Amino acid sequence: MFTLYYAAHTCSLASHIALEDAGADYDLHRIALATTQQQSADYLAINPKARVPALATPRGVLTETPAMLAFIAQSFPQAQLAPLDDPFAFAELQAFNCYLCSTLHVAHAHRMRGHRWAYEESSFADMQRKVPDSVGACYELIETRMLRGPWVMGERYSIADPYLFTLAQWLEDDGVDPARIPGVIAHRARMAARAQVQQAIAQELTGSN
Repeated sequence: MFTLYYAAHTCSLASHIALEDAGADYDLHRIALATTQQQSADYLAINPKARVPALATPRGVLTETPAMLAFIAQSFPQAQLAPLDDPFAFAELQAFNCYLCSTLHVAHAHRMRGHRWAYEESSFADMQRKVPDSVGACYELIETRMLRGPWVMGERYSIADPYLFTLAQWLEDDGVDPARIPGVIAHRARMAARAQVQQAIAQELTGSN
């Protein structure tokens, strides 16, 4: 049994979808970011980073979305969520997910979380002005060099797909013109049609399994 600590409208959705894809037995525990529950003593005991998501497993707690997604894929090999029999292909998959985590998501966060990098309000505003360009450049690279289609890694669905879908839900708010990245938009629509995605989104909005 796993427990996913999540907040709605965050990157925790990627791991949530993967758990659904895997047919895993899991519980959900919602963290209220609006009341800074992520900074409570109880949650810091689970994840001292004060972030979501976190995944409690029988062996301990995992954080960081690429690690959690890889763990889910490896824990449920029958779901075929990663090319576990091909070290190079698995590394390519991990490289894509790491790019989403370390580059795209960080660029996106500059729109509303400038306090992580600067003190002055004027600096926050400058970061926000840069977001359409920095996030847009990430999506253009994904569109032209990384998204193989119809799924991220080609014909085979993988743990990269729910991760890209999760972040791509925010691209219009980041000022990115969807007409410039038709492949990413088509992928987002393809993901939205999946029953597992609809189930995970519904659960997060209602706060129930």
